[in-house]
Amino acid sequence: MARGHDRAALVAGALAVATVHAGPALCSWSPALRRGLGVRDRVGDAAAVALTFDDGPHPCGTPATLAALDRLGVRATFFLVGEQVRRDPGLAAEIVAAGHDVAVHCHRHRNLLRLTPAQVREDLTRAEEAIASASGRTPRLFRPPYGVLTTAAIAHARRRAWQPLLWSRWGHDWRRAASPATIAAEATASLSGGEVVLLHDADHYAAAGSWERTVAALPRIVEAIDRAGLTVGSP
Repeated sequence: MARGHDRAALVAGALAVATVHAGPALCSWSPALRRGLGVRDRVGDAAAVALTFDDGPHPCGTPATLAALDRLGVRATFFLVGEQVRRDPGLAAEIVAAGHDVAVHCHRHRNLLRLTPAQVREDLTRAEEAIASASGRTPRLFRPPYGVLTTAAIAHARRRAWQPLLWSRWGHDWRRAASPATIAAEATASLSGGEVVLLHDADHYAAAGSWERTVAALPRIVEAIDRAGLTVGSP
């Protein structure tokens, strides 16, 4: 009987630890949890919409995205992957030189739920070091891969004074079936002020060539923001 109780206690303890570790992952679905943990998915300016790009830098996608944003006269935030920054650090510097912001995504693009707390801290530390060294700028924002937060990630973000930022809408531009029209439509349908739009300037972890369709969708997205009487702002 005692062994049964011990086994049950061990299982209960393991479940409690897992719940604490994984609890913040529900932020994507729970406004109350986001508020409690200080996680944002919107910008403070009710007249603005923020454009954000994940998964770069990319040797072709990032320059093309920068050129499109320059033609449109808008600024964006790039959530960078450390391992990609290390492959081409000059691209991170180009993003900043063009007037955009850089932020932490990860070092290796993995679901943080699969990592131990120590591995999460190591991954984010390596990412910050790579981004800051290459860009000359200290990141102030953080978005985890797949939008999946963990307790260790939240704690590390607080220590580094990073603001965790998710998104309120996206264009699903990473899918093979996406087109410029579908990306723009999903990213801007019934658009309201304060929204954060998630896009990707890279295809490292997505359908090959997906960034080309994203770049082609950008004029439509910015036009829709203008039609809604909103501006492109910063998170």
